[in-house]
Amino acid sequence: MRGDVAGDATARALNTMDASNYRRVPLAVVAPRDADDIAATLAVCREHGVPVVPRGGGTSIAGQATGVGVVLDTTRYLNRVVSLDPEARTAVVQPGVICDDLRSAAAPYGLTFGPDPSTHSRCTIGGMIGNNSCGAHSVAWGTTADNVREVTALLYGGERVRLLGEGGGGLDALPARLRGGLRDLVDGNLALLRTGFPELPRLISGYALDALLPERGVDLARGFTGSEGTLGVVSEATVRLVRAPGARVLAILGYADENAAADAASTLLPHGPLTVEGMASDLVGPVAAASLPRGGAWLFVEVGGDSPEQARAHAGALLRDAAAGCTDSAVITDPAHQRALWRIREDASGTATRMPDGTEAWPGWEDCAVPPARLGGYLRDFRALLAQHGLRGTPYGHFGDGCIHVRIDFDLLTEPGIARFRAFSYDLADLVVAHGGSLSGEHGDGQARAELLPKMYGSELVRLFERFKDLWDPAGGMNPGMLARPHRLDENLRFAVLPREPVDVAFGYPEDGGDFSAAVRRCVGVAKCRTTSVSGAGVMCPSFRVTGDERHSTRGRAGLLHEMLAGEVIADGWRSTEVRDALDLCLSCKGCRTDCPVGVDMATYKAEFLHHHYAGRLRPAAHYAMGWLPVWLRAAAALRLAPVANAAARVGPLAALAKRVGGIAPERDLPELAAEPFPRWWRARARRRAGRPGVRERGRDQGRDRPTVVLWPDTFTSYLAPDVGRAAVAVLEDAGLRVVVPPTGPGRPLCCGLTWVSTGQLDRAKQVMRRAVDAVAPALDAGLPLVVLEPSCAATLRGDLPELLGPDTPGAARLAASVLTFAQALDQYAPNWHPPRVDRPVVGQTHCHQHAVLGDAAERTLRERAGLTGELSGGCCGLAGNFGFEAGHYEVSVACAEEALLPAVRDRPAGAEVLADGFSCRTQLHQLAGQRARHLAEVLAEALAERRDEE
Repeated sequence: MRGDVAGDATARALNTMDASNYRRVPLAVVAPRDADDIAATLAVCREHGVPVVPRGGGTSIAGQATGVGVVLDTTRYLNRVVSLDPEARTAVVQPGVICDDLRSAAAPYGLTFGPDPSTHSRCTIGGMIGNNSCGAHSVAWGTTADNVREVTALLYGGERVRLLGEGGGGLDALPARLRGGLRDLVDGNLALLRTGFPELPRLISGYALDALLPERGVDLARGFTGSEGTLGVVSEATVRLVRAPGARVLAILGYADENAAADAASTLLPHGPLTVEGMASDLVGPVAAASLPRGGAWLFVEVGGDSPEQARAHAGALLRDAAAGCTDSAVITDPAHQRALWRIREDASGTATRMPDGTEAWPGWEDCAVPPARLGGYLRDFRALLAQHGLRGTPYGHFGDGCIHVRIDFDLLTEPGIARFRAFSYDLADLVVAHGGSLSGEHGDGQARAELLPKMYGSELVRLFERFKDLWDPAGGMNPGMLARPHRLDENLRFAVLPREPVDVAFGYPEDGGDFSAAVRRCVGVAKCRTTSVSGAGVMCPSFRVTGDERHSTRGRAGLLHEMLAGEVIADGWRSTEVRDALDLCLSCKGCRTDCPVGVDMATYKAEFLHHHYAGRLRPAAHYAMGWLPVWLRAAAALRLAPVANAAARVGPLAALAKRVGGIAPERDLPELAAEPFPRWWRARARRRAGRPGVRERGRDQGRDRPTVVLWPDTFTSYLAPDVGRAAVAVLEDAGLRVVVPPTGPGRPLCCGLTWVSTGQLDRAKQVMRRAVDAVAPALDAGLPLVVLEPSCAATLRGDLPELLGPDTPGAARLAASVLTFAQALDQYAPNWHPPRVDRPVVGQTHCHQHAVLGDAAERTLRERAGLTGELSGGCCGLAGNFGFEAGHYEVSVACAEEALLPAVRDRPAGAEVLADGFSCRTQLHQLAGQRARHLAEVLAEALAERRDEE
């Protein structure tokens, strides 16, 4: 083997689940480098009678990417676009190529790969061939089977086969055994093969035996596609590329309800749309619905043209014909606006996992399909069947193809709930068949539906499926239990191994009923965290984008926590070194809290784990050095040690010793302590003003009724960056606000608890937070807002504090609700203030916690009003508080910064202002790029001073 072989607990635990309801524990995981590695793996498994499961991105929703034998991970090495022929409009790819990577390779030639599931940023071509994936554009460009020209595969028995498409030579290229067996199967069952398959655009269920008919050109590539890894392993494929339209326009049509939208979908098909996607208000939610045309349900209809004018004309013609049935409509031409709206649809596979009341919802009937003209009637019957079984679901999906996605609030934790799941599945299978449909319209049958194939095809055709499987895989080693002779649909459920009683935890997990297991169950494997570009995934997951290792993805870490709770593969619970090592490279950026469609909050889970993992044990040195940083900084300030400490930090041996003792990366410079901390400056300022009673604060409104805001003296601003605090005071007062600061000093420490949270010292964090609640209680009683300049501290006060202290701490929720960022305070309490005009471009980065917890709408508005133009980069700076300072993290920290932040700063336009509201972001820029970045308050304060000088 040239590739990787792993049988350790981490590798096995990471591959127990896909995006389905199912879980099976493999023996080992192999990442082959080439076809010879695949052949070698199959030979060993064949010798020992061990099954093999091919796996791509692991986003399968029917359970076919899980298995008890050897998992073949094709994503690590077999991920090249081997060649691309723009004239022939074909590409040769390895199975681990990500769909979006193929599309990017084709884009310079005006081409694209037609199938594009909502997981297009992380699913693989091999997985798409296995499941016959489709996506939003199948209305125009068909399923994966319609776009595969040739497949090279290795069979469990050792044969290498070349499977040609329609008219490619039929069975002649196959080994004699397989050639003769397939010919006998087809020739002996022509009538059944010609009549047993319904005519559907989304016929995905079962094996595509009808593709082998002589009138279909004996299309072996199509017959293999959709076989879910049960016939062989793809080592290479030739796929068709299609001409991408020169321009696209998105028409959004509103309808009174879901049924009206479903009835209308098929009537739009004569206009030749690229997509006809549908969803209703119970999925979209009120905030997203506000950006859509008036209605209770919507069709997203994309049309194309050679030019923008032609695309708009195309959309106009479609809207004129559809106008009578619509409640409202809109035409979106701006590509950025289109992407934002499409994100609502693409994230649905995750957002649908929670009902509006927070109840969990699961796949199982994720993608059945009916003839498009019958979709409205089917949905009415489907809703009635849900009600009959006392279930709820939120349908959405490919209305133009008659394919419906839905997550249903099955109870898969109790025996009665599982019995209802089974009974409903049988009834729904009957309903789908009664409407002339397919049990699967996109994701394959897998374990979720293969048991029900006799309802759709009859027992005679199902026996042919078994015979077909045996011809390719007589030993039964390829992904057994799928399609032919399947497992029961209620076996191997992923939840059966989880504890039934809530785990004792420190955080409250209010969105999950206080149940840590339910919080971990949020991850359903859709794997948006495995997206490799910042533009595709927002902030999450920076460490995965650096390492490419599944255990460093949000999904991988959640999977390991699931297995920790299960106690089978990872048996030592909170003491698990496997979970600890996977979480070690989690930056606690909180990006997943927002960017994950189901709101997995790995930063919180990490803090929880570290709290238990190190309970009663010695911690890493960095936890004492940086976890207790507020204490050390306050002590240094009280003793006025800044000059001595700063000098020592610059001296080689002393600095090296301090870093070694403190667990700090030797490559890092220690930040300088402020000569005059912000609290000392504030007290001195107050004394000066008290001695000069005639002094008046600047601002538009000098009256006593000026709005008062409380400026939170966070640790970083107070002791490391007091210039930010002084600047904020100047700006807030110029805006007509009265600024007060809670009293701090010896005996009155004040902190949000961030550093203790991020290092998992949660008992101490709670003490610090309770002290904070008590300190600001008078201000909260007066209804005053709390302005926090450091985004990470604001996020801690807004999110972590109430979740740690819970409802038993009076004032915790009030404190969290009072927190505002600098820009939010100006927006809410000084809406008529005119900021100084800076009029220059900006570069920099929106802080991760700002993005995830606080939002940046107010910051964008304030920058725009000040004439600061341009966008801040996404992603993560990589320093992330203590993370980038800890020994062993430096390389990953730098790689994260190199992803977006550092290139943006290096390539900034002349005269651009470098903005970074977070101390970590500013420190990273200073240490890696020698660039001084500034908080927005500093930029505005400087402009105010210049304006006053001019006046």
